[in-house]
Amino acid sequence: MQEIGVGLIGTGFMGKAHALAWNSVRPVFGDVPAVRLVHLGEANVELAEKKAAEFGFKKASGDWREVIADPAVDVVSITTPNRFHLEMARAALAAGKHVWCEKPMAPSLAEAEEMLAAARASGRTAVLGYNYIQNPTIRHIRKLLDEDVIGAVNHVRIEMDEDFLADPEAPFQQRHEASNGYGALDDFGVHPLSLIQTLFGRVTRVMCDMAKPYPTRRTPEGERAVEVYDIATILLRLENDASGFIAVSRTAWGRKGRIAIQIFGAKGSILYDQERMNEFQLYLTADRPTEQGFRTVLSAPHHKPYDRFVPAPGHSLGFNELKTIECRQLIGCMLGEDSVAVTFEEGILIERAVDAMARSFKQERWVEV
Repeated sequence: MQEIGVGLIGTGFMGKAHALAWNSVRPVFGDVPAVRLVHLGEANVELAEKKAAEFGFKKASGDWREVIADPAVDVVSITTPNRFHLEMARAALAAGKHVWCEKPMAPSLAEAEEMLAAARASGRTAVLGYNYIQNPTIRHIRKLLDEDVIGAVNHVRIEMDEDFLADPEAPFQQRHEASNGYGALDDFGVHPLSLIQTLFGRVTRVMCDMAKPYPTRRTPEGERAVEVYDIATILLRLENDASGFIAVSRTAWGRKGRIAIQIFGAKGSILYDQERMNEFQLYLTADRPTEQGFRTVLSAPHHKPYDRFVPAPGHSLGFNELKTIECRQLIGCMLGEDSVAVTFEEGILIERAVDAMARSFKQERWVEV
């Protein structure tokens, strides 16, 4: 593969993140084919042309189907609302394109299974947008776990909180529609699940509760019922029989991008928070009692691939750098390399866990995944 022709559908927060990643992946890593930004699709041609000019795409269309039909496009980035993922991914894969689709796969397990079947039938690469697992800090935590530095893990806690829906006076938006999924459970919960799957393996059993702090939201026509849940709390068991806990909220005032991980093992503990994504805390019982305590470890060039961005320790990476790393892993999958990426094959395990959580909430009991 001498060049990679890129198509992008959607230009919101994640669409821009994908565009930035495609623009930077070759300058950062240097070991990938040339990237050509070929075709951008949006809801109307005016917006598409505006964003194509900003992002550097050659063509712009007000119909996403034109992006997929373009013979110069090799891979399609899908960054639209969840309810469009199935139709777009299925069409792209059927057209012989590789796919980079934002998480979650789809609003329902049945649709996600259809996406997996389409990927298998196409033989093309299909990867999901779980960029938090690409953090060099998370990779190093996985290395510490593999090396048994804190011993056998017996308990894991992950909290993911933001406050963009915390204001009870904020208006109704499409995130409150059931057509996009369950709410915080799949909008947020899939990220902790991707981290658990990357660090520890499969979730086997779950018990879930969900809450709707503001059951109605205002619209120009009047009050409208909120159809999803903005808070979810889940007990879980991992395949090594360790216990776990996930708590997610989209209504947590003061929290901006928090993914707090606590890992407790037989010989120590590891703490991490996405709001301080360039450091983690390590506690080891092997230290002398007089010096035992949590030490802070800052990201540095020896935490690969931090060194591709910054030659000095402690200078920090950001959200969009993680997207660039994810883009490099996607290209690795396309080239047949061993890559750290959540493919549709791995992503379906996350979707099955979410489905089990939703059933647990409805049935008010523990459910096997």
